Amino acid sequence: MKLTFGVKSMLLFGLSILILVLITLFESAISGLSNPAERLLSLLLLVVPGIVGVVVGMLGVLRKEVRIWIAYLGILLNALFALFQLFVISFAG
Repeated sequence: MKLTFGVKSMLLFGLSILILVLITLFESAISGLSNPAERLLSLLLLVVPGIVGVVVGMLGVLRKEVRIWIAYLGILLNALFALFQLFVISFAG
């Protein structure tokens, strides 16, 4: 089964949500890190997959896939998630 770029973008959004839940559950374990280390960890694990999801969704739109609405949805959700996490990181601490 070949995954389209839109589906890959949605999978990256799901991965971002899963990582957010895991970070929230294990927050006490990572509370010993310094503030810059926590910000870097959050940036790498939450923002980067969102940005990659936006790029992959845009590839799906540029290639005019059959279900282009999935690519648009992936772009929208990943962009909103990445921007929200960027705002959280910038105002934290």
